[in-house]
Amino acid sequence: MLNRSIRARWGSFLAAFLFIFIAGSFYAPEKAQADFRVCNTTQNLVGVALGYRAKSGWVTEGWWHVNASSCTTLVVGPLTSRYYYLYAEDAQSGGRWDGKVNMCVAENQFKITGINDCFARGFQRSGFQEYDTGEQTSWMVQLTEENPPSSPIVTDTPSP
Repeated sequence: MLNRSIRARWGSFLAAFLFIFIAGSFYAPEKAQADFRVCNTTQNLVGVALGYRAKSGWVTEGWWHVNASSCTTLVVGPLTSRYYYLYAEDAQSGGRWDGKVNMCVAENQFKITGINDCFARGFQRSGFQEYDTGEQTSWMVQLTEENPPSSPIVTDTPSP
């Protein structure tokens, strides 16, 4: 009889554990995805270019279109560089989010290796803002605007 009582308790415990495990797998929060995201808090479409150091050397690529009040992922997966460089333009007001690091861009969609001799190679040159991610696996940049709207600013925050 004692043996049957222990088996019944063990069976109840096992059933409760399995229920909690299965229910938890349906309701578990998603794990944070590692990536580099840009969020546009303005009311206008923004074009974004990204620069980074790769094995082949410096690379710039663009244009990602980030709609008003939305976010776009530029790098999917864990970040492989510590430093990333961002340049963005407001498609309507002409505002810019730029910086002091010159890199090459093109008029249309592009992926350019190298940051020297932009004009000689048929590209344009723009100043990119440097972001030190501190070797985080995720990073988010928020494109915001001050008053007046023609003076955009950039704020950066590590993604949770």
